[in-house]
Amino acid sequence: MVTTLRRPALWATAAFFAVPGVWRAIHPALPHRDRAATEIDPVILKGLSWRSVGPARGGRSIAISGVKGRPAEGYFGATGGGLWKTVDSGRTWAPVTDGQIHSASVGAVAVAESNPDIVFIGMGESCIRGNVMAGDGVYKSIDAGKTWLHVWGHDQQVIAKIRIHPTNPNIIFVAAFGHYSAPDEERGVFKSTDGGATWRRVLFRDTKTAAIDISIDRTNPQVMYAAMWEAWRKEYSMSSGGPGSGLFKSTDGGETWTEITRHPRLPAGVIGKIGVSVSGADPNRVFAVIENENGGLFRSDDAGASWNLVNSDRNIRQRAFYYTHITADPHNRDMVYVQNVSMYRSTDGGKTLASFAGGDTHDMWIDPDDSKHLLNANDGGGAVTYDALGAHAFSSREYPTAQLYHVVATAHVPYHICGAQQDASTVCVPSSGGGGRGGGRGGAAPTSYGAGGAEPGYIAPDPRDPEVFYAGGNNGSFLTRLDRRTGEQREVGPYPRMFSGEPSSALVERWQWTFPIVFSPVDPTVLYASSQHVWKTTNGGQRWERISPDLTRHDPATMGMSGGPITHDMNGPEVYAVIFALGPSKRDAKVLWAGSDDGMIHVTRNGGKGWNDVTPREMPAFGRVSIIDAGAFDAGTAYAAVKRPLLDDVAPYIFRTHDYGKNWTKIVTGLAPNDYVHVVREDPTRPGLLYAGTQHGVYLSYDDGDHWQPLSLNLPDVPVSDLIVEDNSLAIATHGRSFYILDNIQPLRQYTPALSATTEPHLFVPAPAIRGTGGARIEYWLKHSAQSLTIEILAKGQVIRTFTGTPAVPPAGGGRGGRGG
Repeated sequence: MVTTLRRPALWATAAFFAVPGVWRAIHPALPHRDRAATEIDPVILKGLSWRSVGPARGGRSIAISGVKGRPAEGYFGATGGGLWKTVDSGRTWAPVTDGQIHSASVGAVAVAESNPDIVFIGMGESCIRGNVMAGDGVYKSIDAGKTWLHVWGHDQQVIAKIRIHPTNPNIIFVAAFGHYSAPDEERGVFKSTDGGATWRRVLFRDTKTAAIDISIDRTNPQVMYAAMWEAWRKEYSMSSGGPGSGLFKSTDGGETWTEITRHPRLPAGVIGKIGVSVSGADPNRVFAVIENENGGLFRSDDAGASWNLVNSDRNIRQRAFYYTHITADPHNRDMVYVQNVSMYRSTDGGKTLASFAGGDTHDMWIDPDDSKHLLNANDGGGAVTYDALGAHAFSSREYPTAQLYHVVATAHVPYHICGAQQDASTVCVPSSGGGGRGGGRGGAAPTSYGAGGAEPGYIAPDPRDPEVFYAGGNNGSFLTRLDRRTGEQREVGPYPRMFSGEPSSALVERWQWTFPIVFSPVDPTVLYASSQHVWKTTNGGQRWERISPDLTRHDPATMGMSGGPITHDMNGPEVYAVIFALGPSKRDAKVLWAGSDDGMIHVTRNGGKGWNDVTPREMPAFGRVSIIDAGAFDAGTAYAAVKRPLLDDVAPYIFRTHDYGKNWTKIVTGLAPNDYVHVVREDPTRPGLLYAGTQHGVYLSYDDGDHWQPLSLNLPDVPVSDLIVEDNSLAIATHGRSFYILDNIQPLRQYTPALSATTEPHLFVPAPAIRGTGGARIEYWLKHSAQSLTIEILAKGQVIRTFTGTPAVPPAGGGRGGRGG
C-alpha cells in the first residue's frame, strides 16, 4: 500500500512504526542509478493521478449538434479533446468519451432525430490545416453519450460528415475523407441500414477523392446530395481541387448517384471543395458554396437541375480548404448560413450576406423545431443561442479544450506553466491551480495571464526575471518581449519581415509557425531562435548574431507554393525547410543541437563556429524533428523526437546519442505502433529515466529508452504536444485538453525492482518542500496490513512532530494502493 501524508512543514528526517510487529525505517538513500530494464509496480501507479490545471478556454471545434426534442442538450467535438456534452443549455459542458475512444479529434457528430439517445461521432479532421489530426473511424452511443462502441473504420481514417435518416435511426450515411497524404480505398460515401453494424460504400470516385459533405432532404429522405473533394495534405504543402471534385444527387436513398457538377450555370473549370445544403422549407431549393476560379454561393430552385451564382463575395470563399460550409434554415427557404472566417447569414436566398458570428466558424446545427435555437462550432469551441433571429447571444466557452503547442515553467514559487494556444493567444496558469479532472469549469486554474506573442508556439520566460517573457507570434510580430510589470511589449525578432502568400523558396529567413525560442540552461543571458539559421542574442533581442549556416535539407520540391490549383494558402504553418527544434546543452554553454522539419540534425561544440551534420542513419525521409532534449548529466547526450504523420507515417521515432551524435540508437520498444512522438525529456535527477509525450498519451522508461511503458494513468486519449520536468512534477501541454500536471513523482524517480521484491516497508526520500506552497509529502510503501501507524519527524536526531493513525483503506493483502492522512 502506497500512502501519502501531506503536512505544511519543513523537515529533514522521518521514521515510522507499524504495530503490531514494530516496523521502523529511517530516511533511506536514493536508489541505485542503473539502467537495467525496469517494469514499474502497478501499486506505484495507483497512487498517481494527472491533474487538470486549465486554462478553461475553448479550443477549435469543427463538429456540433443539438438534440431534437431536448433543447437543453447538445454536443460538440473538440479537435484533440474528444466529445463534450451540455444538458443545461451550454452553461456547463463535460467530456463524455474519455477512456472509451482511441483517437482524440472529433470531426463529425450526429444525433438521431427519431431516437435522441442514439449518437454517432466521426473521428479526425477534414479541415486540413497544418496541425490536423487523423482519427479511427466512427463510434456509436445508444445511451445519449454514456457509453461508446467503435462501429467502423481504422487507424488514420478521417470522417468528414455523418448524417442520420430523419425517421429511421438505423440508416446512417458517412462521408469518409480517408488518409491525408496517400491514396486510400476507403473514401467516399458509406451507408449502413442496420444501425452501424455493417457498412457499404455507395459513392466512390477514386482513391484520391474524399467525400466531404452530405445533405438529406427532410421532406423526402430518398433525395440526397453529396460533395466529393480531391484534396491532400503533406508536411510541406496541401492541395484543394482537381478532376475528382464534384456534386452528386441520389433519388433512391443513397443507393445510386448522378453527378450534377456541370449542370447549367454551375462553374466550368477545376472544382475544389463544395459545401451543400437542401432547404427544409422547400425541397426544390438547394444551396452550394463552391471553390472555383468563378466560385461562390450557388442556388438551385429546381432540386439541382439548374443553378445560379447568387453571391461571389470573397469573404465566403477565402481559405476554401479550411471552411466552405453551408447550412440552410429548416423553416425559411430564403435563410441560409455560410461559415468562413466569420459566419454570414442571408435572408434573401443568398443575394446579400450579413455577418452573424465571428471566430473561424466550421459547423452549425439549427433546431428543426425552432429556428431561433442554434448551436455553432468555431475555433473557440461549441456554443448555444436561443435567439438566433434576434441578438443571437451565445453561451460562453469556458472549458479546457485548448490546443497548446508547448509548455514551459516560470521561476515563480509555486511555478507557473505557459503555452501558446492555437486560435487564441499565449496563456500562463499557476501550477497550484485546478484540481479538476478535465471537465467543465472545475478544471480551470483560478487565474491566468498572457505572455505576449500570439497563437503559434514557443514562450521563453527570462530565467533572471520571472516577469519578462519572450514569445512567438504571427501576422508581422514574430518575436515579442513583454515586461508584465509595465505592460511594455515590443518586437525583438532577428528578422521581423512580414510575409504571407510567398513560398518558402522566396523567403530570406524562413520563420515557421512554431519556431523555437529557447534560453540556454547554462548561460541565462543567451537566448536562441531559429529560422533555417540559428540566431543568438545576449541582450534581450536588441542585437542578434546568426551563428549557423542553413541547417536544413531545403529540397526545392518541398519549398514551393502551398494550396492550389485554385486557391493558394501560404502562411506560417506552410513554411518548410526550417530548424524546428533547438536543444541547448544543460552542461556546456558551447554545445547546441539543432533539428529540422525536413529530417536533419546538427550539433555545434564551439558555440556555433562550426557545425557537424549528425543526422541518424535511421532518420526517416523528411522526418520532422519535433524536440531535441540535451542530456542532463553529460554534454554528449541528446534525445530526439521525430514524427511524420502528414507523410502517411504514424510510427514512433525517438533517437538517443551519448557521443555527440556520432552514433544514434532508435529507442521505441514498448511504444504503440501508431503512437507518433511529439516530445521526449530526461529526468534531471535520475540518469536513464525518460518521459515521452505522444499522439495518444505519456510513456516513461527506466532504461534510457530501451523499453517504454504507459504513464497516461487517468488521462483521456489526448495528443501530448510537449512535456517538462519541473520540481517534483511533470507538466504537459495537450493539443486539445489544455494543461495537466502529475504531482509528486518521487516514487517514480526512486522506484527499483528491489522495492517490489522486498517485504519490508519502504519510506521514499521526500522532495524538497517550501512552507506555504502545498506542504511536504511523506510517502511510504507497506507490503503488509498494519493495525496502526506512527510517523515521527526528526531534526538532529530529536523527534519534533508525531502523526498516528490507521490506514484509510485497509488493504486486503499486500500490494494495494491507498491514501491516508
